[in-house]
Amino acid sequence: MYRIISTILTGFFIVLFSFSAILQAQNVSTQDFTDKRQGGGGMSQKKVVDATWREINKDPLFAQPYIDVDEWRDTPVKHHYVHGGFSGTDTRFSFYFPEKKDYQGHFYQYITPVPESENLSQEVAAGAENKITFSLDSGAYFVETNEGGSDSNDTTIAAYRANAAAAQYSRVVAMKMFGEKRPFGYAFGGSGGAYRTIGGIENTEGVWDGAVPYVVGSQMAIPNVFTVRMHAMRILEDKFPQIVDALEPGGSGDMYAGLNTEEKAALDEVTKMGFPPRSWYAYKTMGIHGFTAVYQGMVKADESYFTHDFWNVPGYLGADHPESFLKARIQKVSKIKRALSMDQAVKSGITEPIPENERGTADMAWKSVGGMAGNMPVAFELEDELPAVGFLGGDLRIRSGEAAGEALQLKAIAGKNVILGPGNPNVLVKIKPGDEVQVDNSNFLAAQTYHRHQVPGKEYKVWDQFRDAAGNPLYPQRSRLLGPSFTKAAAGVLPTGKFKGKMIVLASLWDREAFPWNADWYRDRVQENLGDQTNDHFRLWYTDHAEHSDLLKQEDPTHIVGYLGDLQQALRDLSGWTEHGITPPATTNYKVVDGQVIVPAAANERKGIQPVVDLKANGSKRADTSVGEAITFTAVIEVPPNSGKIVSAEWDFDGSGNFSDKVNSSAFKADHSGSVTIHASHSYTKPGTYFVTLHVASQRDGDSKTPFAKIQNLDRVRVVVK
Repeated sequence: MYRIISTILTGFFIVLFSFSAILQAQNVSTQDFTDKRQGGGGMSQKKVVDATWREINKDPLFAQPYIDVDEWRDTPVKHHYVHGGFSGTDTRFSFYFPEKKDYQGHFYQYITPVPESENLSQEVAAGAENKITFSLDSGAYFVETNEGGSDSNDTTIAAYRANAAAAQYSRVVAMKMFGEKRPFGYAFGGSGGAYRTIGGIENTEGVWDGAVPYVVGSQMAIPNVFTVRMHAMRILEDKFPQIVDALEPGGSGDMYAGLNTEEKAALDEVTKMGFPPRSWYAYKTMGIHGFTAVYQGMVKADESYFTHDFWNVPGYLGADHPESFLKARIQKVSKIKRALSMDQAVKSGITEPIPENERGTADMAWKSVGGMAGNMPVAFELEDELPAVGFLGGDLRIRSGEAAGEALQLKAIAGKNVILGPGNPNVLVKIKPGDEVQVDNSNFLAAQTYHRHQVPGKEYKVWDQFRDAAGNPLYPQRSRLLGPSFTKAAAGVLPTGKFKGKMIVLASLWDREAFPWNADWYRDRVQENLGDQTNDHFRLWYTDHAEHSDLLKQEDPTHIVGYLGDLQQALRDLSGWTEHGITPPATTNYKVVDGQVIVPAAANERKGIQPVVDLKANGSKRADTSVGEAITFTAVIEVPPNSGKIVSAEWDFDGSGNFSDKVNSSAFKADHSGSVTIHASHSYTKPGTYFVTLHVASQRDGDSKTPFAKIQNLDRVRVVVK
């Protein structure tokens, strides 16, 4: 089963390297770097195997490193670029070194959610999102790999062995450049990359001195966070506007008002499982996210659930309440009219390409899993119109022609068009116009309550809603838990909380893909291992108003801030903590209640590193006014102890997200309590409901000009103009 899931999920989401010998390493011979031989792809490769590497490396797979590019570059900033790999493998690496005067003795290494190019960061424009620029600005050199390339079919290679080998070998190169002092090293990765970052530091020794996993899941996160979300999306499809309005500032606060029994139950179920209710603001665009990459592995791992049990056996929703699916189930038979390439599909407006800046990111890396290559079709036009229902995904079953009996995953339907998800190109090439097909979403509907039949141990309290008073499951249980299998496919092993070094975990309070309680679950594992020493080695910082994405610009900046600055500050704090004993800010103060992570309102109580904003309109979260009447806005901004100063604030009065009204920095002077108070006045020329947002940022050193390590937050109020 692991191999099935790994094949579908490859890298989505044990070799020990002893590095004691590096401390006594001898000078790396210049001759070792200049002897050349011909290697893969006809590129000139420098022979770099020496006594130091033979002593350090304990993995025979990576016994023969080589360098095929060694040069100075000026983009995105001046750096010494080294590219290479390991002979006999598909593993490739890129190292980016600062000038010697800027080097501070450590490196940062990015671990992608799925195997990607070792040149990925070169494609990102210079600025806050560029990992090369940030690393060099922090006195570090930067390491990235392709996580083993095609070798990644061996889960341990993709999970951490390829990354560990590159990290270790980067030290050999760095000591040649900068001297023989051992460089400190820190890994970081989000989502599936967080699994692999944790898997790496837990299952190696002396490779990484610390790690920053972010937006991390537990070993029960996949597929369950997606299934419960899809169930709520189907049941509540028409009720989200009123749910969102109740949760917006100045709303009633009662998100259950006006819901029928089935709708209340679905909203209660997803909330107790940990979905942050305020994130429903994006119900129109959130889709099913990474479930696209999970679905086929899930069906193959438990086929009888989908083909028989869900629809026929008492205790399963499809058998007990088939009426729930009358308006949602599609089993439409039609014929293929034509295939659509990516260009045709984009031109038709039924799909869009993956932007370059989303490749390898925590939030969007799943889009590249199993993607169609070359001129393969990404969609088909059928002869018949498809039903207009809330389609979240399904299958295209081939009923005639050369591919009869096969099926392809669908991620969307639009009119007569079906848009393909990850699929088998060998099946695609066999499908021809005139072939009979059936659009069937039965399996996707069945998946939506799969979590009810996956009740794990009692340490997973969000599943208590599916247990009786004696702690026994309320619903029939499947023969195995799929969550650990998916986790193992990503991380190579299951997380234990046992590691050497230091770790700062980042989690987002509005995260829809890694519900916030998952980070608390891992913290519990660490505490079980470290006990009273946990605070000496571990931090967990929650970011409010943040989701899963690690991009600087978010989908809706009037609701969401990015946590990129938090990540950058965590890496800097991790190196200061490890190398100089500088204690970082405390773990965020929080509690978990019915699946929801609750934090205090005040920054000095909340702790962590994020500023807290409390915005009022005419002294309240809602102001009712008239056209032309001035409204007074007051914001109190607090920064947690020892975490920095406010460096920017900007207003959005019309809900456009443009934030065109910048606050003068002279307003950022803190009072005796350490808080900053900002005032503004605004009036409206047209009636309507407006949500006013104040976006702020702090920076540890109070540097407003740097693009790096700026910690963001926001607050909103409602203004009703008559």
